[in-house]
Amino acid sequence: MTFCQTLRSLIEERGITQKQLARDLKIPVSTLGGYVQGTSEPDFETLKLIARYFRVSSDYLLHLDFGEGNTDLERELLRIFRSLNTQEQALYLEQGKAFLKLKARNPVNSSLSLPTKNSNAG
Repeated sequence: MTFCQTLRSLIEERGITQKQLARDLKIPVSTLGGYVQGTSEPDFETLKLIARYFRVSSDYLLHLDFGEGNTDLERELLRIFRSLNTQEQALYLEQGKAFLKLKARNPVNSSLSLPTKNSNAG
């Protein structure tokens, strides 16, 4: 995934417009448009602003992976967690703990799987 794809995804997930993001970051809409289209890239300071705004690391924005640390799934879970407010984070954590307790009570059928995108079809 490229920087522009990651940025577009974050904008979409947040449910904001490019205009709103540009205003919040105090950068020209045309500059942000270049980032989103992949025709330009932010300087270091702007990259830090974007990372802080979305509560992600610059490594996540740049899709850097040095083979150490968190997996893609772990980074995605962390990104989701950081995007929540404190009350939502507490609820998210409690749901995770409840899931682990349920799984521990039913170790034979540890396939307590979540619905997949295709499970709603038909």
